[in-house]
Amino acid sequence: MTNKKIIVAPLNWGLGHASRCVPIIRFLAANKYIPIIASDGIALAFLQKEFPDIESVKLPSYEISYAKNLKISLLTQIPKIVKAVRKEHKVIQNYLKKNTDVVGVISDNRFGVRSNTIASVYITHQINVFSGLTTVISSKIHQKLIKKFDECWIPDSIDNQLSGALSQSRSQNIHLKYIGALSRFKKEKSPKINDVLVILSGVESQRKSLEEKMLLEFKNYSGKVAIVQGKIEKEQKISIQHGIKTYNYLLSSDLEKEINQSALIICRSGYSSIMDLAVLDKKAFFIPTSNQPEQEYLATYLKEQKIAPFCKEEDFNLEQLIQVENYKGLSISKTVLEHNLLRLFKCE
Repeated sequence: MTNKKIIVAPLNWGLGHASRCVPIIRFLAANKYIPIIASDGIALAFLQKEFPDIESVKLPSYEISYAKNLKISLLTQIPKIVKAVRKEHKVIQNYLKKNTDVVGVISDNRFGVRSNTIASVYITHQINVFSGLTTVISSKIHQKLIKKFDECWIPDSIDNQLSGALSQSRSQNIHLKYIGALSRFKKEKSPKINDVLVILSGVESQRKSLEEKMLLEFKNYSGKVAIVQGKIEKEQKISIQHGIKTYNYLLSSDLEKEINQSALIICRSGYSSIMDLAVLDKKAFFIPTSNQPEQEYLATYLKEQKIAPFCKEEDFNLEQLIQVENYKGLSISKTVLEHNLLRLFKCE
């Protein structure tokens, strides 16, 4: 039995990185380690609600602002991001000095959350960072940063079933481990209560834009529709307008139930959402975030595999949903994380 601590630090970019860290945190606790949550913004707020009894550390925010062209917007903010990475690295080092019982850090896409003195793991499904004409450069930069960690855990099968070319690597200098799809959910046989469940996510401007589009399109829909806004607020709120039931947020157990009870899911083609729906064997329709190459690639990849259709946000209407009948839907075996993953931390 151990009482050693391991820091789990997801990037605050929507809720995807935080939600896929839920099974990691549960895994550590089940193996008698003490997880410490480290993040900022809604990612931190979400995990604090999921695990109210677990210690948390607030990290500096990257304070990324978003324009219509996400790629150009991010390029112009690289100096600010680098500064934030240095700040979060300093916060982690100071925490480690005060807490000598920490034996490892697990970073989900936070470059500054690592240490030269204890085992450091990086989680990503993007060994290759698709960015249009700059893909080769962005991928090499990312891989160089990954090499600073002791291991890189990829949440997919070794044959890249869900992530496709994003997680394929020929590099011999990165210690890769394909750990299987990460999901906080479990498939249950449930009666179908909702014809359609819309799950919103992403940064506020993009999240709100899709919400307004969905409310407009489903205003006169005859079936049962529910919307999860993805807004982590102090208290949960539920409202009904034009027959559409709306939740501001749902924690894992309630969202799991809602998805299991829904015939069709509409959401962004974020990777964490794809993993969740695959574990739950769901039919889906994707609306990738505009100018976000990763989501656009994943949506295209899944369509080519005849798994799920997609369209641009501005092109969406109810007639698009007819396509779903011609696709097989998402499906993958739920991952059982292997105990030998913990050998890196040398505290079994």
